[in-house]
Amino acid sequence: MADILQELPDADLRSLTADLRSGRLVTPYSSLSLGQRLGGDRARPIAQRLEELDGLGMQPEHIALVMEAIVNARASRPLLDDQVELVWTGPETTHALNRDTAVVIRELFGQATESVVVAGFAVYQGREVFRTLAERMSDCPTLQVRLYLNVQRGFKDTSLESEIIRRFARKFVDQDWPFESRLPEVFYDPRSLETDLAKRSSLHAKCVIVDRRISLVTSANFTQAAQERNIEAGVVIRSQRFAARLADHFGALADTGELVRMGLPRLAG
Repeated sequence: MADILQELPDADLRSLTADLRSGRLVTPYSSLSLGQRLGGDRARPIAQRLEELDGLGMQPEHIALVMEAIVNARASRPLLDDQVELVWTGPETTHALNRDTAVVIRELFGQATESVVVAGFAVYQGREVFRTLAERMSDCPTLQVRLYLNVQRGFKDTSLESEIIRRFARKFVDQDWPFESRLPEVFYDPRSLETDLAKRSSLHAKCVIVDRRISLVTSANFTQAAQERNIEAGVVIRSQRFAARLADHFGALADTGELVRMGLPRLAG
C-alpha cells in the first residue's frame, strides 16, 4: 500500500508526519506543496500516492500513522552488520579480528535442533571435523542431517561407478564419521564419476545450513588444514530466507535425482 512512501528517507517521513498532524500539509496534496519539502523529482509520485490514500478515505492522521509505521519498522530490523559475519582461517592482523572457521562450524553444529545441511568438496580427518555434529545427532534423535559430498574418480581409475561409491562409503564410515553416532544421509553428484573428462564435474560448494535459519558459505573444505591452517574466507548469514532458499536448492537437486543418495554400510559393532 505504501511502496512509494517506503522509498523516502526516515527524515522526510518524519517531516511529512509532523506536517500532516499539525495541519501544515492538507488535501488536496499537490506536487507544488510537496516540492518545497521533498524536491521536485520526488514530489509528484508522493503527491499522487497521498491523493490515492485520501481517495480511500484516509484522513491526514491515518496517513501519518502509515508513515510512522514505516519508520518504526525500519528501526526494528536488525542491522546488516548483525546479520552478516566474516569468518576466517589463517594469520590474523592488527586491523581486524575475525571469527575462526573451525570454531564457527562447531558452534553451528552444536546449536542445531531441526536440520543440518552440509556441502563439501573435500573431507579429511572428518572424525574431528564432524564430532560436534555427530554428538548433536545423538542428543537430538529427530535432527535431520544431510551431507552433499564430492566423490571423485581418481586419475586413470577405470573402476565401475558402483565400486568407487562403495569404497568412498566404506572410508566415510570407517575414517570420517564418529563411530558412536547414527549416520547422516550422504548424497553425491554422479557426473563427478564420468569417465569422459569433458563431462566430469565436481561438487565444489562448501557451506553449512542450520535449521533453515543460519548459513555459512566458505572457501574452507571439511579438513583440519582448511579449518585451522590455510588462508580461508567465509561468511555467516543470519537470514531465514537465504538459508531456506539454499537448503531447498540442494533438496530439489536430490529430489530430481541430480544428486544421488549413497548407500552407507552399517556402523561397526
